Amino acid sequence: MTIFYLSGKATLDGVTDVQPVNDPQDKFEYTFRIECTRCRNVHDKPVTINTYEKHEIGGSRGEASFVFRCKECKSESSANVAATKTTIAESDQWARLLEIDARGLEVVEFIPEGKFQAVGAESSTKFNEVDLEEGEWYDYDEKQGAEVSITEVEWKVERQ
Repeated sequence: MTIFYLSGKATLDGVTDVQPVNDPQDKFEYTFRIECTRCRNVHDKPVTINTYEKHEIGGSRGEASFVFRCKECKSESSANVAATKTTIAESDQWARLLEIDARGLEVVEFIPEGKFQAVGAESSTKFNEVDLEEGEWYDYDEKQGAEVSITEVEWKVERQ
């Protein structure tokens, strides 16, 4: 078992509490590149994992958020994911957003596909359609009367 953390940081202007939109009705699909720890093959296509689904692990009574069979060596891997209660709340400060308990696989890279949300720092306006795929996002906060932005977005997956 290896624990990984997905962390993010960004330069925030007029917003705070950046995090994935993730609830039972609108599940965030965390997209990763993974590597088999047995044969060291990096899977050619990104995989998606969410915090709500569970899948049976072959030959076990256990369940995991993600179960994968390597096409090279045929070994089975699994991962459980749990969102933390942390958000990207301050500019240029790393925040751990997701804990990944991996067995038989390494998480190599996070791909920020999907909707994120943020809150106006002064107005508490909710922004629920934040797209960070390009590493930046801009909008206008009517209540605050100013442009808001998230720029210089960085992601890292780190082993505990």
